[in-house]
Amino acid sequence: MSRSLRHGALAATAIAFSIVSLSACAAGNNAETLKVRPDNAATSVGTVKVQNVNVITQADTEAEGPAVVAATLFNDGTENEVLESITLPGTDVQVKLQAAQGSGPVEVPAGGRLVLGGEGNASAVIAEGREASQDGNVQQVVFKLSRTGDVGLGATVVPAEGYFKDFGPSALPASPAPSATPEATGSPTPGASETPAGETPATGESPETATAGTTG
Repeated sequence: MSRSLRHGALAATAIAFSIVSLSACAAGNNAETLKVRPDNAATSVGTVKVQNVNVITQADTEAEGPAVVAATLFNDGTENEVLESITLPGTDVQVKLQAAQGSGPVEVPAGGRLVLGGEGNASAVIAEGREASQDGNVQQVVFKLSRTGDVGLGATVVPAEGYFKDFGPSALPASPAPSATPEATGSPTPGASETPAGETPATGESPETATAGTTG
């Protein structure tokens, strides 16, 4: 084989190897981790890290109902942290915190994490959902922790669609239709006399006569 042909064969082999390598990379590394995910807000103060923060509103822009704050808080310290409150500076709305078990403090365990939003997790609900902010805006969110203090950052306001569907709020239930009032039946006839309990008038005898006979 001539030198030129040998060089050509080597070049073709190198190109083919590169294509195969790229294909293998695309197929590997766990396809789930290669999905495009939103670039959510994150910050850290001391041993506390706050990640994946969003204010999530109703999917339907016309729907009435609450919004929620979704986030993940990590505690790299040796002491538990209590999430005492969440505030949205610049608004008058209140954020109601509730632990995953339904009662008790909302804690970020030492060496662990706290997830806000989603089924089975703690929640941070904004009752006045439409007053919090508009979809697409950036809303300041401040997490107040018992040991670390305030941790604030800007979070994107998004509707409960796509990636955020399972972390978003529930719409207010529809009001039930008023039930019809049932008509009264079996009303007693005015003026009808009643037989005293335990007494049965004799045949052919009116209740009044039976009563008179027993009082003499």
